[in-house]
Amino acid sequence: MRRNLIILLIVAAALGGVVALSATKGPGPKLGLDLAGGIEVVLQGEPRPGEEIQDEDLNTSVEVIRERIDGLGIAEPEIRKQGENQISVALAEVFDPARASEIIGSTAQLEFYDLQGDAVAPSIDGNGFMIATNDLHGLISGLQANAEEKGASQYYLFDENNELLDGPARTEKALIERLEGGVAPAGSTVLAVPADRIVLNCDRGRSDICPGGGVAVSYYLMQYQPNSAERPIPELTGEHLSRRGTRADFGGGGGGGGSNEPIVTMRFTGEGEDRFHDVTRELAQRGQFRAQSTGLDPQSAFQSFAIVLDGEIRSFPTIDFQQNPDGIPGGNGAIITGLDDLQEAQDLALVLQSGSLPLEFVQVDRTDISASLGKDSLREAWIAAIGGLIAVGLFLLIVYRVLGLVAVAGLGIYGALLYGAILLFGVRLSLPGFAGLVLTIGVAVDSNIVIFERIKEEVRNGLSVRAAIQRGYKLGFTSIVDANVVTMITAFVIFAVATSGVRGFALMLLIGTIISLLTAVLATRALLGLLSTFSWIDNPRLMGATAAKIPSWQKIDFMGKRRVWAAMSATAVVVSVVALSVIGLNFGIDFNGGSQIDFDTTQPVQVQDVRDEVEPIVEGGFVVQGRGEEAAAGGFTAFQIKAESLASGQQDALERGLTNNLGADSFSFRNVSGSFSSQILQNAIIAVVVSLILIAIYVTIRFQWRFAVPVLVALVHDIVIAAGVYALLGAEVSAPTVAAFLTILGYSVYDSIIVFDRVRENIPLMKRSSFAAIANQSLWEMLRRSIATTVTTLLPVISLLIFGGATLKNFALALLVGIIAGAYSTIFVATPILTWMFERDPEWAKRAVDGGMPTEKQYDDEEDEIEAGFKPAPAPELAPEPSPPTAMAGAPDASPAPDVSSSEAARQARRDARKKRRRSKPHGRSR
Repeated sequence: MRRNLIILLIVAAALGGVVALSATKGPGPKLGLDLAGGIEVVLQGEPRPGEEIQDEDLNTSVEVIRERIDGLGIAEPEIRKQGENQISVALAEVFDPARASEIIGSTAQLEFYDLQGDAVAPSIDGNGFMIATNDLHGLISGLQANAEEKGASQYYLFDENNELLDGPARTEKALIERLEGGVAPAGSTVLAVPADRIVLNCDRGRSDICPGGGVAVSYYLMQYQPNSAERPIPELTGEHLSRRGTRADFGGGGGGGGSNEPIVTMRFTGEGEDRFHDVTRELAQRGQFRAQSTGLDPQSAFQSFAIVLDGEIRSFPTIDFQQNPDGIPGGNGAIITGLDDLQEAQDLALVLQSGSLPLEFVQVDRTDISASLGKDSLREAWIAAIGGLIAVGLFLLIVYRVLGLVAVAGLGIYGALLYGAILLFGVRLSLPGFAGLVLTIGVAVDSNIVIFERIKEEVRNGLSVRAAIQRGYKLGFTSIVDANVVTMITAFVIFAVATSGVRGFALMLLIGTIISLLTAVLATRALLGLLSTFSWIDNPRLMGATAAKIPSWQKIDFMGKRRVWAAMSATAVVVSVVALSVIGLNFGIDFNGGSQIDFDTTQPVQVQDVRDEVEPIVEGGFVVQGRGEEAAAGGFTAFQIKAESLASGQQDALERGLTNNLGADSFSFRNVSGSFSSQILQNAIIAVVVSLILIAIYVTIRFQWRFAVPVLVALVHDIVIAAGVYALLGAEVSAPTVAAFLTILGYSVYDSIIVFDRVRENIPLMKRSSFAAIANQSLWEMLRRSIATTVTTLLPVISLLIFGGATLKNFALALLVGIIAGAYSTIFVATPILTWMFERDPEWAKRAVDGGMPTEKQYDDEEDEIEAGFKPAPAPELAPEPSPPTAMAGAPDASPAPDVSSSEAARQARRDARKKRRRSKPHGRSR
C-alpha cells in the first residue's frame, strides 16, 4: 500500500512537471517542416581528386551553413551530418525556400584570377585578347591525353550530340552519381579537364559583360595550380578575405559603376592585402608594357583580374596603370559588380561573410512543403491519433472492464509523459513521427494486456485479486521486457540508418516504447495495487475473468495441423515471390530519383491542362496523375507530377505557372538525385539485415539458439508476404514504407517472444508431455492475449489508414499487412518450427512416440500439477485472506475452510469432467 502511494505521488509530480513544462515551452511541441511547411536539403560533399573527405571538413561545413542560416533570420534550423559525406539541413516555416536553398548549397568558392595572365589557348589569342566560346565540348575534347597522363581537375558529361548534360564534378564517379539512377545515358561521353587546367564560365544573364564579348554561357580555359608555392593559380581565394569588411552596397565613388548599381565590397586579410597588391602591380606593369610595345590605346591594354565564385566569373575589373602604376593597395579592397539587384548582393555578401565551405557540395535531395499543406497534414494526423486513442479505449473498457479503466488511466499517464518528453528533449514532431506516436498507443496498451491476461488467469485459478495482481506482474514482467527490448532494437536501427523524416518515426517509437514500459510496470501496477485494497473489486466479473480458463473454442490442435499451416504459408510466400518477380515493387522517388510535385487546386482541373503547364518547363519525360475522386464534370483537385530531376529554376517556374494559371496551392516538392536514392536503398537493406542479426542475438541470449531460428524464419515470412501484397496492390514503396517494414520485424518478434516465454515457463511444469503438447498448451493460454494485442495495435493503424493523409496511409498499409502477418506467423509458423526443432532432439523425441506418452491418469495429474503450479500461496508480505464464515452462526474460533481446489475429490471431479469433454484423440498429443 505504502509503496503504491509513493509511486503514484511520483507519477503525480511528473504530471505536474509536464504541466509546468508545457506552460514554459509555449503552445505545443515544435513541428517538423512536413507539418509546419518549409524546406529540407541534403548536400553531398565531393572530395578533391586523390583526397578523402575528412570529418573535420564536414564539421566546418556544418558551422558555416549554420552561420548562413542565422544570417537569414531562420530560427532553430536542424543541421546534422548524415553518413560519411552528407549534411542534412531542415528549415521549418521558411518563407522563401528557393532563396534559402540557393544560399545553403552555395559552396562560395571565391577565387581571384589574373585573367589574361592565367588564360591559355584557345581562350586567348596571340595579342593577349580573351576569346569566349560556348562550345565546351570543342574547348576540352583535345585535352584528353593530358588528362589521362596528369589526372583531372574537372569532369563533364556530354550527350551523343556533344551537348552538355552535367558538370563540372571533381571525380567521374561523382558526376555519374548525380544522374537519375546513377547511370550515364546511352551514347553519352565523359570528358576530363587536365589537372593543370580549369574551365571557368561566364553567364551573360548574371553579368553585364563577359570577357571576350561572350554571348549566352561562355567558357574559358585557364591555368590551374592551387598548390604551387612559387605562383599559385588562382592567385587569391576566399581564405584571404576578411569577413568583417564584406558587405552589400550600392556603387558610387568606390568604382562600382553607376550610383544605383548593387555591389559587394570586400576587404582582405593581412596576407590577402599583400597578395592583392602584388597581383594588381603585375597587371599594371604588364598593361603598361603592352601599350608601349604595341602602340595600343591605353584602355585597350588594361589588364583584368577576374573575381570567380564557384567557377563562374562574376566580374573582372581592369587595372588602370595610368592611375595605379604600382597596382592597387590591398587595403582598398575589391568590388564585385554586375549583380542583378540588392537582394542578390545581400545574399552573396552573406555567403562570403560566413566563409567558404571547405568542400564542394552537390544538392542530392530537396523537399519543399507549403505551410497550407503542412496544416492539412497536421489536422489529418491529429484526427488519426484521436480516433485511434478512442477506439483503443473503448476496446479496453469492453473487454477488461475495471482493468480496462485502469489501462485507460495508464494510457492517459503515458500520453502526458510522452508529451512532456517531446517538450523536454525539443523533439520536432514530423509526419512519420506522428505515425510512430500513434503506433506507440498500441505498444503501450500491449504491455498492459500481457499483464491483465495473466491477472485474469490467476483470478480464474482461485487467487484473490490482490494476490493475482502481484503474481501477474511477477510472471509477466520478463515477457514484456523482452518484447519491448526487441522493439527498441528495431527503433535504434531505423534511427541509425534512415533519413531525417523516418528518423522522426524511429525516435518517437523509441521514446514511446520506453515510457510505455515504465508506465505499465510502475504507474498501472500502483493503480491496481491501490484498487485491490477495496473489497468491492474482489469480484471476477469486474475483471472479465468469469469465463473458462481455456474455452473449448481455443483448444485447436495447432501442432497436429502444422502441415496444413505450412502449406498455407508456403502458398502465400510463393504467391508473393511470383508477384515480386512478375509485377515488381512500385518504387517511389526515394529509390528511383527524380522530382515529385504534389499540389491541390481550388477548383477541378483537367489533367491535360496540367500537362500543358508542365511541358514547356520540364525537359524529358514526365507523368501527371490526378489523385482522389474525379469531379462530376471531370477533372481533379489533387495532382502528382513525376519527372526527371528539376533544377531550382525549373521548380520555381513550374510553381508560378501552376499557381497563376490553374489556381494551385498546397505544394509539396521532392527532388532526389540518383546517387541519394541508391544510398536510401542500400541503407534500407542494411537496416533489415542488421535488425535480423541483432534480434537473433538477443533471442539466443535470452532463450537459446533453437528459439532464434523460428523467429528469423517468421520474420522473413512476414517481410516477403508484406512485400508481395505491396506488389499485388501496386502501392508505392518509399522510405517510410521501409521503416514500416522494419517495425513489422519488431512487432512479429514481440508476439513470438510472448508465446515462447510461456513455452519456456511450461517446460518444467509439463515434465511428461511431448513438446507438441507444451506448445499447444502455451498457445491456448496466450491466444486471447494475442488476439487482444493484435486488435489494439490494429485499431490505431486502421485509424491512420482511414483518416491519415497520403503519407500516413501509405505507412499504415505496410503496418496493417505486417501486423496481421506477424500475428499469423507467431501461431502458424514460428511455434510449429520451434516444435519441429525440439522434437529432433533425442530426449524430446522419446516423448513424441507412443511408448513415451503418459497414461490417462498421468495426463490428468499433469494438468492438475499445471493448475497448482499457477496458483502458489500468496506472498508472505500480503495480509492473509479472511476466513469464510462457518455454517453455525457465531461459532467460536472457526477454522478456515479447507482448500477445496487441492482436495482429491475435486481432482477426481475435474478428471471426470475432462473425460466427458475430451474427444477420442487427445489434443496436443502426437499421433
